[in-house]
Amino acid sequence: MKNLCFILTAFILNTSAFAQVKHTVNKASVTYEIKNMGIKTHGKFKTLQADILFDKANLGTSSIEADVDANSIDSDNEMRDNHLKADDYFDAAKYPKIIMKSTSFKSKGGNSYTGIFNVTIKGKTKAVEVPFTYTESGNTGLFKGNFKLNRKDFGVGGNSLVLADETTINLQVETGK
Repeated sequence: MKNLCFILTAFILNTSAFAQVKHTVNKASVTYEIKNMGIKTHGKFKTLQADILFDKANLGTSSIEADVDANSIDSDNEMRDNHLKADDYFDAAKYPKIIMKSTSFKSKGGNSYTGIFNVTIKGKTKAVEVPFTYTESGNTGLFKGNFKLNRKDFGVGGNSLVLADETTINLQVETGK
């Protein structure tokens, strides 16, 4: 009986040592920047949902899966927003979610990390390297990162002489544990 108690105790302690820290999203900001007619234009996506299991001490078992609602795009121009939701851009009726799912993380020292994420837009998936920082303050965590995407890799916007191919995505997610 003593051996069984010892084995159960060891199993419970071992399992909890590898448990990930589940983060709950408190606030999130997802913005983009792209040149249109040579002028930088900005916008944001208003909604982000995420399942974040991140432990800087156990990156190998950490994971992040997040999605934004393509219908929540806000370029500060309703007519442009409706155009961006149409099938030649995000086709939000058919593909309502833009999804990011981590495949791995690496520490770059201090509070700097790099994650490889499968990004899916309009049913097309591409692996993207996302550098980010993660800082903690009490029970709050802050993830901040930015990365570039080629919109044509995902069939967003087609060929254009006035719209740049590359867009910058900025993420800021505040979490509670």
